[in-house]
Amino acid sequence: MENIYTHPTALVETDQIGEGTRVWAYAHILKGAAVGAFCNIGDHCFIESGAVVGSYVTIKNGNMIWEGVTLADGVFVGPHVFFTNDLYPRSPRYPLARGRYEDKSWLVPTHVQEGASLGAAAVIRAGVTIGAFALVGAGAVVTRDVPPHALVVGNPAQIVGWVAMDGQPLRFEGETALDAQGNRYTLRSGRVTREVNIA
Repeated sequence: MENIYTHPTALVETDQIGEGTRVWAYAHILKGAAVGAFCNIGDHCFIESGAVVGSYVTIKNGNMIWEGVTLADGVFVGPHVFFTNDLYPRSPRYPLARGRYEDKSWLVPTHVQEGASLGAAAVIRAGVTIGAFALVGAGAVVTRDVPPHALVVGNPAQIVGWVAMDGQPLRFEGETALDAQGNRYTLRSGRVTREVNIA
């Protein structure tokens, strides 16, 4: 682990942290969590064993990334986003529920794909996939999968538009739109695909 900054009040128990990552005050990363390179983990964050954080990820203050949550490269997590990993939670310490937690069958994985952004105080239901470069609005409650490049808001979250790789709104003329870099996007059957401009 090279070139990693850990604030003196942070508690980092994992040895799986990539080069150039910065961990700020009062953050706690458990043994068995994996954090990629060049990430920024804000104050008062908690990353549980079994959580996976890719490279170039920004996790703003006050987030808890639980086991079963995977954040791909380039993901942005705004302040106080709420993840879950159990659709029918009970206290594993309670004798009447303890049997359910004897293995990991209760664990429901959640995936946030490359470049997606989650706005402040969004709630992400266990088991959803948020597509690449999607944008979840502040306070949205995500109860089902979000397609790539979708802009979703509300409770439950609904698609209200589409965004480019840089997060800016896409303006479609017919089925196509261009972003500021000249990348072309196609909207068909409620899904956006992109053709990267390599000129």
